[in-house]
Amino acid sequence: MGHNMNTFLTKGAKNKKVEVMGLNKPKVVILGAGYGGMMTTVRLQKLIGSNDAEVILVNQHNYHYQSAWLHEPAAGTLHHDQTRILIDDVIDKNKVNLVIDTVTEIKKDEKKVVLENGREIDYDILVIGLGFEPATFGIPGLKEYAFGIVNVNAVREIRQHIELMFAKYNNVQEPKEDLLTFVVGGAGFSGVEFLGEFVNRVPELCKEYDVPREKVRILSVEGSPTIMPGFDKELVDYATNFFERHNVELHTGTLLKECTPEGIKMAKGDDIIEVKAKTVIWTGGVQGNSLVGEAGFEVNRGRCPVRKDLRAPGHDDVFIVGDCALIMNEETGRPYPPTAQAAIQESYVLARNIKKLLDGQTDLEEFVYQPKGTVASLGEKDGIGIIGNKKVFGGQAAFWKKVIDNRYLFLLGGMKLVLKKGKLNMF
Repeated sequence: MGHNMNTFLTKGAKNKKVEVMGLNKPKVVILGAGYGGMMTTVRLQKLIGSNDAEVILVNQHNYHYQSAWLHEPAAGTLHHDQTRILIDDVIDKNKVNLVIDTVTEIKKDEKKVVLENGREIDYDILVIGLGFEPATFGIPGLKEYAFGIVNVNAVREIRQHIELMFAKYNNVQEPKEDLLTFVVGGAGFSGVEFLGEFVNRVPELCKEYDVPREKVRILSVEGSPTIMPGFDKELVDYATNFFERHNVELHTGTLLKECTPEGIKMAKGDDIIEVKAKTVIWTGGVQGNSLVGEAGFEVNRGRCPVRKDLRAPGHDDVFIVGDCALIMNEETGRPYPPTAQAAIQESYVLARNIKKLLDGQTDLEEFVYQPKGTVASLGEKDGIGIIGNKKVFGGQAAFWKKVIDNRYLFLLGGMKLVLKKGKLNMF
């Protein structure tokens, strides 16, 4: 099946249609149902007829989840099921075949994908949207002893662990301060949003488990001079004040050096500080899925520097989207952060480009990122952000965050999905 694609790239659309309508429909394989893969699938099914291509979506689970919401169930302020969307609810089964399995290898030279159960799927066009892995930067013990806000099962474990620490507090002998000491490594977007939810949850946990609030110690460890590095100073100051009011110890300009079963070692200048803590949550960075590099694609921290049409260098039949794609901002000379917003925008261009290839066209569309703004929540009713060119704070930022979340659900599955999974408590 894989050889068909070469004819699409050289033949005219008229000749190609005859081939598509025959037995050998071109095979489009999409790996991963994160923001990029899921939206590419939904956009593509709107653009093609059921005879145009065989579309296969491969995902580990039968659901897509909102990774940008995971800090909420991790802190226990939202049920994890609210973040999950059944893939069958949003795909057109006449046009898309869902395969629930784990990708173990991509054989780009053979145009095949290997799955965990041993099955191989060949492709004519491949879309790699396999998401992210935590970047541990070689910090000893981090992989073994720290939690990561990485998927639904991981955040369920974080929430249950936090509750267990509170439950244990009144049932063990001294010393027990480490039970209620919580360290969050990294104060970028994920770290700040998790902390915002967590500080709002702590009073409830204290009440439920009969724990005095002053016994709870929360530390944020960030290597940059401020939290949310690279963000607007006025917004950073607002968030900093928010956390100081909630008794979070902000250790900026401080490097996490080691994680152990007992806690952490951190370095501020020449000083090494040890903190005893039973809970360490690492949010200090992500990288693209390691399968991309293992397949032989050029990568930088797991992300492949894609061409302007979102294809992998040297491979006209492979598109890469989301966390696995490295897209440069030519004005700053730095890559765009791999956000949900970027992945969704990429998916629109990507779906149109697949349609062009299927139609025998070679003049593919170039992706141009259009930043619409960024909002970070600080719990349900507070936040900071930029919408267009305007800074937003507090309740206004929280409102816009919910608008953005609901808009994605609308793009994915219409009003029905917004009503089922959306954040309808807007104020």
